[in-house]
Amino acid sequence: MIPLDDGAWHLPDHETRVFAPRQQRHALVIPVINEGVRIQAQLREIAALRGNPDVIIADGGSTDGSLEVEFLLQQGVRALLTKRGPGKLSAQLRMAYAFCLREGYEGIVTVDGNGKDRVEAIDRFIARLAAGDDYVQGSRYAPGGHAINTPTDRAFANRVIHAPLLSLAGRHRLTDTTNGFRAYSARYLLDPRVAPFRPVFDRYELLFYLTVRAGQLGYRVSEIPVTRAYPVGERTPTKINGWQARWSVLQQTIAAATGRFAP
Repeated sequence: MIPLDDGAWHLPDHETRVFAPRQQRHALVIPVINEGVRIQAQLREIAALRGNPDVIIADGGSTDGSLEVEFLLQQGVRALLTKRGPGKLSAQLRMAYAFCLREGYEGIVTVDGNGKDRVEAIDRFIARLAAGDDYVQGSRYAPGGHAINTPTDRAFANRVIHAPLLSLAGRHRLTDTTNGFRAYSARYLLDPRVAPFRPVFDRYELLFYLTVRAGQLGYRVSEIPVTRAYPVGERTPTKINGWQARWSVLQQTIAAATGRFAP
Protein backbone atom coordinates (compact mmCIF):
# COMPACT_ATOMS: atom_id res chain seq x y z
CA MET A 1 0.00 0.00 0.00
CA ILE A 2 1.27 3.48 -0.91
CA PRO A 3 1.79 5.64 2.22
CA LEU A 4 -0.80 8.39 2.58
CA ASP A 5 -0.12 12.00 3.42
CA ASP A 6 -3.74 13.11 3.59
CA GLY A 7 -3.56 15.74 6.32
CA ALA A 8 -3.94 18.60 3.82
CA TRP A 9 -6.67 17.05 1.70
CA HIS A 10 -9.71 19.30 1.22
CA LEU A 11 -12.94 17.33 0.87
CA PRO A 12 -16.55 18.47 0.75
CA ASP A 13 -18.80 17.76 3.70
CA HIS A 14 -20.28 14.33 3.08
CA GLU A 15 -21.81 11.25 4.61
CA THR A 16 -20.22 7.83 4.16
CA ARG A 17 -22.15 4.56 4.41
CA VAL A 18 -20.10 1.39 3.99
CA PHE A 19 -22.03 -1.82 3.40
CA ALA A 20 -19.24 -4.35 2.93
CA PRO A 21 -15.47 -4.75 3.37
CA ARG A 22 -13.07 -4.21 0.50
CA GLN A 23 -12.85 -7.27 -1.73
CA GLN A 24 -11.07 -6.17 -4.92
CA ARG A 25 -7.83 -4.38 -5.83
CA HIS A 26 -9.69 -1.77 -7.88
CA ALA A 27 -12.72 0.39 -7.25
CA LEU A 28 -15.43 1.61 -9.61
CA VAL A 29 -16.58 5.14 -8.74
CA ILE A 30 -19.95 6.22 -10.13
CA PRO A 31 -20.82 9.92 -9.72
CA VAL A 32 -24.58 10.45 -9.83
CA ILE A 33 -27.35 12.86 -8.94
CA ASN A 34 -31.03 12.19 -9.60
CA GLU A 35 -30.51 9.73 -12.45
CA GLY A 36 -33.58 7.66 -11.58
CA VAL A 37 -34.06 4.49 -13.59
CA ARG A 38 -30.83 5.11 -15.54
CA ILE A 39 -28.54 4.51 -12.55
CA GLN A 40 -30.67 1.61 -11.38
CA ALA A 41 -30.43 -0.12 -14.76
CA GLN A 42 -26.70 0.57 -14.87
CA LEU A 43 -26.12 -0.94 -11.43
CA ARG A 44 -28.01 -4.06 -12.45
CA GLU A 45 -25.80 -4.40 -15.53
CA ILE A 46 -22.66 -3.98 -13.45
CA ALA A 47 -23.84 -6.54 -10.89
CA ALA A 48 -24.28 -9.05 -13.71
CA LEU A 49 -20.66 -8.72 -14.81
CA ARG A 50 -18.11 -11.28 -13.69
CA GLY A 51 -15.15 -10.09 -11.62
CA ASN A 52 -16.35 -6.50 -11.40
CA PRO A 53 -14.54 -4.11 -9.01
CA ASP A 54 -15.92 -2.81 -5.73
CA VAL A 55 -18.64 -0.27 -6.54
CA ILE A 56 -18.56 3.12 -4.81
CA ILE A 57 -21.45 5.55 -5.43
CA ALA A 58 -20.53 9.25 -5.28
CA ASP A 59 -23.91 10.90 -4.85
CA GLY A 60 -24.26 14.63 -5.31
CA GLY A 61 -27.43 14.73 -3.20
CA SER A 62 -30.08 12.74 -5.04
CA THR A 63 -33.68 13.24 -3.98
CA ASP A 64 -35.43 10.93 -6.45
CA GLY A 65 -35.27 7.75 -4.38
CA SER A 66 -33.06 5.95 -6.90
CA LEU A 67 -30.36 5.12 -4.34
CA GLU A 68 -32.36 3.35 -1.65
CA VAL A 69 -30.05 1.28 0.52
CA GLU A 70 -31.98 -1.96 0.04
CA PHE A 71 -31.63 -1.65 -3.74
CA LEU A 72 -27.92 -0.85 -3.48
CA LEU A 73 -27.36 -3.90 -1.29
CA GLN A 74 -29.14 -6.09 -3.81
CA GLN A 75 -26.76 -4.87 -6.52
CA GLY A 76 -23.64 -5.47 -4.41
CA VAL A 77 -22.69 -1.80 -3.97
CA ARG A 78 -19.90 -1.51 -1.41
CA ALA A 79 -20.32 2.10 -0.27
CA LEU A 80 -22.53 5.15 -0.74
CA LEU A 81 -20.93 8.56 -0.30
CA THR A 82 -23.36 11.48 -0.24
CA LYS A 83 -22.05 15.01 -0.67
CA ARG A 84 -23.67 17.47 1.73
CA GLY A 85 -21.50 20.50 1.06
CA PRO A 86 -21.29 22.72 -2.03
CA GLY A 87 -19.70 21.75 -5.32
CA LYS A 88 -20.50 19.72 -8.40
CA LEU A 89 -18.80 16.79 -10.16
CA SER A 90 -15.22 17.53 -9.07
CA ALA A 91 -16.33 17.75 -5.43
CA GLN A 92 -18.07 14.38 -5.75
CA LEU A 93 -14.95 12.85 -7.27
CA ARG A 94 -12.68 14.30 -4.58
CA MET A 95 -14.69 12.67 -1.79
CA ALA A 96 -14.88 9.34 -3.63
CA TYR A 97 -11.24 9.20 -4.69
CA ALA A 98 -10.13 10.07 -1.15
CA PHE A 99 -12.26 7.23 0.21
CA CYS A 100 -10.81 4.78 -2.30
CA LEU A 101 -7.20 5.76 -1.63
CA ARG A 102 -7.68 5.56 2.11
CA GLU A 103 -9.15 2.10 1.62
CA GLY A 104 -6.00 0.99 -0.18
CA TYR A 105 -7.26 0.47 -3.73
CA GLU A 106 -4.52 0.23 -6.36
CA GLY A 107 -6.57 1.98 -9.02
CA ILE A 108 -9.93 3.60 -9.69
CA VAL A 109 -12.24 3.33 -12.69
CA THR A 110 -14.87 6.06 -13.09
CA VAL A 111 -18.04 5.86 -15.17
CA ASP A 112 -20.90 8.35 -15.30
CA GLY A 113 -24.13 7.22 -13.66
CA ASN A 114 -26.46 8.27 -16.48
CA GLY A 115 -26.40 4.99 -18.40
CA LYS A 116 -24.73 6.25 -21.59
CA ASP A 117 -21.68 3.99 -21.30
CA ARG A 118 -21.49 0.26 -22.03
CA VAL A 119 -20.19 -1.14 -18.76
CA GLU A 120 -18.69 -4.24 -20.38
CA ALA A 121 -15.56 -2.14 -20.90
CA ILE A 122 -14.85 -1.94 -17.16
CA ASP A 123 -12.66 -5.05 -17.17
CA ARG A 124 -10.52 -3.58 -19.97
CA PHE A 125 -9.81 -0.49 -17.87
CA ILE A 126 -8.79 -2.73 -14.98
CA ALA A 127 -6.56 -4.76 -17.27
CA ARG A 128 -4.74 -1.61 -18.40
CA LEU A 129 -4.23 -0.53 -14.78
CA ALA A 130 -2.95 -3.98 -13.90
CA ALA A 131 -0.53 -3.74 -16.85
CA GLY A 132 0.98 -0.57 -15.39
CA ASP A 133 -0.93 2.29 -17.01
CA ASP A 134 -1.64 5.29 -14.82
CA TYR A 135 -4.32 7.14 -16.78
CA VAL A 136 -6.62 5.26 -19.13
CA GLN A 137 -9.06 7.31 -21.20
CA GLY A 138 -12.13 5.71 -22.73
CA SER A 139 -12.88 6.91 -26.26
CA ARG A 140 -15.89 6.42 -28.46
CA TYR A 141 -13.73 7.69 -31.34
CA ALA A 142 -10.82 5.26 -30.93
CA PRO A 143 -10.69 2.31 -33.37
CA GLY A 144 -13.27 -0.15 -32.13
CA GLY A 145 -15.24 2.48 -30.23
CA HIS A 146 -18.78 3.57 -31.00
CA ALA A 147 -20.40 7.00 -30.79
CA ILE A 148 -24.16 6.44 -30.94
CA ASN A 149 -26.52 9.37 -31.40
CA THR A 150 -23.97 11.87 -30.05
CA PRO A 151 -25.37 15.43 -30.33
CA THR A 152 -23.62 17.28 -33.14
CA ASP A 153 -22.54 20.22 -31.01
CA ARG A 154 -20.94 17.92 -28.46
CA ALA A 155 -19.08 15.91 -31.06
CA PHE A 156 -17.77 19.11 -32.66
CA ALA A 157 -16.65 20.68 -29.38
CA ASN A 158 -14.91 17.51 -28.25
CA ARG A 159 -13.10 16.60 -31.46
CA VAL A 160 -12.22 20.10 -32.71
CA ILE A 161 -11.58 22.01 -29.47
CA HIS A 162 -11.43 19.96 -26.29
CA ALA A 163 -9.41 16.89 -27.30
CA PRO A 164 -6.80 18.74 -29.39
CA LEU A 165 -6.25 21.35 -26.68
CA LEU A 166 -5.83 18.87 -23.83
CA SER A 167 -3.79 16.50 -25.98
CA LEU A 168 -1.32 19.26 -26.74
CA ALA A 169 -1.12 20.34 -23.11
CA GLY A 170 -0.85 16.76 -21.86
CA ARG A 171 1.75 15.69 -24.46
CA HIS A 172 -0.29 12.64 -25.48
CA ARG A 173 -2.84 12.37 -28.26
CA LEU A 174 -6.33 11.59 -26.97
CA THR A 175 -9.57 11.66 -28.92
CA ASP A 176 -12.37 11.84 -26.33
CA THR A 177 -11.32 13.99 -23.39
CA THR A 178 -14.87 14.95 -22.34
CA ASN A 179 -15.63 11.28 -21.69
CA GLY A 180 -15.89 10.49 -17.99
CA PHE A 181 -15.28 6.76 -18.56
CA ARG A 182 -11.64 6.56 -17.47
CA ALA A 183 -9.24 5.12 -14.91
CA TYR A 184 -6.35 6.27 -12.72
CA SER A 185 -3.66 4.47 -10.74
CA ALA A 186 -3.30 5.21 -7.03
CA ARG A 187 0.34 6.22 -7.53
CA TYR A 188 -0.75 8.93 -9.99
CA LEU A 189 -3.44 10.36 -7.72
CA LEU A 190 -1.14 10.29 -4.69
CA ASP A 191 1.76 12.09 -6.37
CA PRO A 192 2.23 15.42 -4.53
CA ARG A 193 2.89 17.03 -7.91
CA VAL A 194 -0.72 16.17 -8.81
CA ALA A 195 -2.50 17.07 -5.55
CA PRO A 196 -6.10 16.50 -6.67
CA PHE A 197 -7.65 17.14 -3.24
CA ARG A 198 -7.81 20.91 -3.44
CA PRO A 199 -10.94 23.11 -3.28
CA VAL A 200 -10.16 24.64 -6.68
CA PHE A 201 -11.58 21.44 -8.14
CA ASP A 202 -15.26 22.17 -7.69
CA ARG A 203 -17.08 21.81 -11.03
CA TYR A 204 -15.54 19.86 -13.93
CA GLU A 205 -11.95 21.06 -13.52
CA LEU A 206 -10.61 17.85 -12.01
CA LEU A 207 -11.44 15.76 -15.09
CA PHE A 208 -9.58 18.10 -17.40
CA TYR A 209 -6.65 18.66 -15.04
CA LEU A 210 -6.01 14.94 -14.53
CA THR A 211 -6.05 14.52 -18.30
CA VAL A 212 -3.18 16.93 -18.89
CA ARG A 213 -1.16 16.34 -15.72
CA ALA A 214 -0.47 12.64 -16.34
CA GLY A 215 1.43 13.22 -19.59
CA GLN A 216 3.22 16.28 -18.22
CA LEU A 217 4.66 14.20 -15.37
CA GLY A 218 5.62 11.27 -17.56
CA TYR A 219 3.01 8.81 -16.34
CA ARG A 220 1.82 6.02 -18.62
CA VAL A 221 -1.20 7.21 -20.58
CA SER A 222 -3.39 5.10 -22.85
CA GLU A 223 -6.73 5.21 -24.60
CA ILE A 224 -9.14 2.32 -25.11
CA PRO A 225 -12.30 2.07 -27.22
CA VAL A 226 -15.68 2.32 -25.52
CA THR A 227 -19.29 2.69 -26.57
CA ARG A 228 -21.23 5.77 -25.53
CA ALA A 229 -24.88 5.90 -26.60
CA TYR A 230 -27.24 8.83 -26.17
CA PRO A 231 -30.94 7.93 -25.98
CA VAL A 232 -33.19 8.48 -28.97
CA GLY A 233 -36.33 10.54 -28.50
CA GLU A 234 -35.41 11.57 -24.96
CA ARG A 235 -33.82 14.56 -23.33
CA THR A 236 -30.02 14.33 -23.39
CA PRO A 237 -28.86 12.98 -20.00
CA THR A 238 -26.37 15.65 -18.95
CA LYS A 239 -25.82 18.27 -16.27
CA ILE A 240 -24.24 20.70 -18.78
CA ASN A 241 -27.16 22.60 -20.26
CA GLY A 242 -27.24 25.95 -22.03
CA TRP A 243 -24.53 28.11 -23.55
CA GLN A 244 -23.49 29.62 -20.23
CA ALA A 245 -22.68 26.16 -18.84
CA ARG A 246 -20.79 25.26 -22.02
CA TRP A 247 -18.80 28.48 -21.86
CA SER A 248 -17.90 27.67 -18.27
CA VAL A 249 -16.65 24.22 -19.31
CA LEU A 250 -14.54 25.80 -22.06
CA GLN A 251 -13.00 28.20 -19.54
CA GLN A 252 -12.16 25.30 -17.23
CA THR A 253 -10.61 23.42 -20.16
CA ILE A 254 -8.40 26.37 -21.08
CA ALA A 255 -7.39 26.79 -17.44
CA ALA A 256 -6.32 23.14 -17.25
CA ALA A 257 -4.45 23.35 -20.55
CA THR A 258 -2.55 26.48 -19.55
CA GLY A 259 -1.35 25.09 -16.22
CA ARG A 260 -3.50 27.16 -13.88
CA PHE A 261 -4.28 24.14 -11.68
CA ALA A 262 -0.73 22.88 -11.25
CA PRO A 263 0.23 22.89 -7.54
